[in-house]
Amino acid sequence: MEVVVQRAVERLRLPEPVIRTSPDEDFVQVVHVPTWMWVERSAWGPVSVSAAVEGVEVMATARPRRAVWSMGEGGQVVCRGPGTPYSDAYGPKASSPDCGYTYRRASLAAPGKAYRVSVQVTWDVEWQGGGQSGVVPGLVIGAQRQLVVDEVQTVVTR
Repeated sequence: MEVVVQRAVERLRLPEPVIRTSPDEDFVQVVHVPTWMWVERSAWGPVSVSAAVEGVEVMATARPRRAVWSMGEGGQVVCRGPGTPYSDAYGPKASSPDCGYTYRRASLAAPGKAYRVSVQVTWDVEWQGGGQSGVVPGLVIGAQRQLVVDEVQTVVTR
């Protein structure tokens, strides 16, 4: 049974997470302003595959369990879902309801003047076949990108 389960797990093609942020990841994040993070929904959902060895067939379904974000300045965020995309329904100063981070320092001193942000999505695989079932936990698929973080200075004039 172990061989057919292993074959099914190997055949799973888990999607690479696509990192999204608000402010948009192609623009500058701002110190002390909440950054919203999410993984595109197309990369967050069940993936199923079957495999057979010597007449024993196993159906395996992988489901994402959590996303662990490393924010580049030392902070880490664990999100139990893909995160919530920002929309105008939220105020501009609102924090994400489920997956956000607020930078404390600008990235000017970091290599390339940007923080390397990564997300690691952990998947659990449930399988059944041949009168048995089980779970293969902890498959991890990740992605990373650079984020520029800057400070906004205010000038008071009379």
